[in-house]
Amino acid sequence: MYFSSSDSRLAELNAWLVNDLALDVRGIAPASSDASFRRYFRISHGLGSQIVMDAPPDKENTEPFVKVAELFAGADLHVPKIYRQNRQRGFLLLEDFGSTSYLDALTPNNADTLYGDAIDGLLTLQTRLHGINLDLPAYDATLLRRELGIFHEWFLAGLLNLTMASDLADATHSLLIDSALEQPRVCVHRDYHSRNLMLLAQASPGVIDFQDAVIGPLTYDLVSLLRDCYIAWPEQRVDTWVDRYYQQALTLNLTDADFGQFRRWFDLMGMQRHLKAIGIFARLHLRDGKSGYLQDIPRTLNYVEEVCRRYPELEKMGRFLQQHVLPRCAKTL
Repeated sequence: MYFSSSDSRLAELNAWLVNDLALDVRGIAPASSDASFRRYFRISHGLGSQIVMDAPPDKENTEPFVKVAELFAGADLHVPKIYRQNRQRGFLLLEDFGSTSYLDALTPNNADTLYGDAIDGLLTLQTRLHGINLDLPAYDATLLRRELGIFHEWFLAGLLNLTMASDLADATHSLLIDSALEQPRVCVHRDYHSRNLMLLAQASPGVIDFQDAVIGPLTYDLVSLLRDCYIAWPEQRVDTWVDRYYQQALTLNLTDADFGQFRRWFDLMGMQRHLKAIGIFARLHLRDGKSGYLQDIPRTLNYVEEVCRRYPELEKMGRFLQQHVLPRCAKTL
């Protein structure tokens, strides 16, 4: 099999498969794109097909992936089996979940079923791993504030050449961080959305891209799922799915908050996540040359606007978006 001299990692990966694992590799093709330095390839060989993760050791660490995969599998979440690994070189041989993600499969007709399965999976994760020492990082005030800084550095300043007044930024950050920290703490996947949920014939969804898991706010993964940066649904449908989750969370003793409090947590958590995501999309474009994510900024920014309209204490933030951010976005994106 021929490999370009400019892709030494792919040649090294193939050598690992053929020489170390003794696989008769018949084909290697890209399996998915990623917003990090990780790459995924689908390999075909005599026994079928599998996925290989290529995580350059100088840029990525496979240890969290392996650790969280074990935790999630032990909680009966359907994550890819790890068949072989070489952590020193940054290669993992994984179960192949196919190529159909929720994003590819979702339609208005099947959304209730697919989101129902995803909510059930999320509740399984939160209950099976609740109240035990998982030795995962905390989603604390420092991390939350650092993530909000990405919005200011890469989106406002970097992409739009704008600056937010410090008093407005401080007030908005404090509101969002305080809301996140007052929520019940659970295991958080951190990217539980349509691109990371795979549609499978059995035990669907398959869950991927979980290596950044933390211990954090109850609503984080729910808002990742239902206010997805890559696909949006009518608010009435989102309300129905939020209520479904909330009723089950009450029954499972994940929270005793009334629905008004829970919905406020959900909305403000979403705003924190979406501000971070917008900043990351801008960073991917400006720093990494991955400009495809720019198309997801308007959808994600719309979520932020909706939350600002819903809560009086975010009126000034909403006005800043309307008067400064949206006009500049219209010229830039």
